[in-house]
Amino acid sequence: MKRITLLALLGFCLAAPALLMAQSSEEHGQVGVFADYLRFGATSPEINFVGIGGRAAFNLHRNVALEAEMTYDFNRNFTTVFDNGVTTSFVTTRFRPLTGLFGPKLSTGSGAIRAFVTGKLGFVNFSSTTQGAVAGFTNQIGAITAGDTRFALYPGGGVEGFWGPFGLRLDVGDEIYFDNGGRNNLKVTFGPAIRF
Repeated sequence: MKRITLLALLGFCLAAPALLMAQSSEEHGQVGVFADYLRFGATSPEINFVGIGGRAAFNLHRNVALEAEMTYDFNRNFTTVFDNGVTTSFVTTRFRPLTGLFGPKLSTGSGAIRAFVTGKLGFVNFSSTTQGAVAGFTNQIGAITAGDTRFALYPGGGVEGFWGPFGLRLDVGDEIYFDNGGRNNLKVTFGPAIRF
């Protein structure tokens, strides 16, 4: 896994200058942050994780971009449905998935509101810690090559709307990681983005 990660990072670093020089439109890319919901389907009952993430994309063409994202899920969501309503609570969990994905994003049109599909490859790293969210994230980054890391792929799609350079984006997809076969997990992200 260490070689694959190193080769992917090296390939991106070598390709980035050429990709940036090949821009033909005014929009060169976008960056954003998001809230993440991951329905972890490997357990029974399924576990709902909530976390944060960030992404950066560089346009190859007006409707094609290469995108990288990282997500850190550090809270578990408990939802209970009663006769008189729904209650939900967030609890910091010891078990925390860290996800890194990279791949193309294909968009429709070039207007203020666009639909898109994406297919990304990467990894999911699982760790367990009693540390706070920030210290746990720092230690988990260092444990990617030595921890419980699995190959992952993410087919998904969504919609984004922009008002000038500022916008909002919603993604929905299936984060599949491989551990004795494919494990499907619903993933939803939502957050602001800035295009440049």
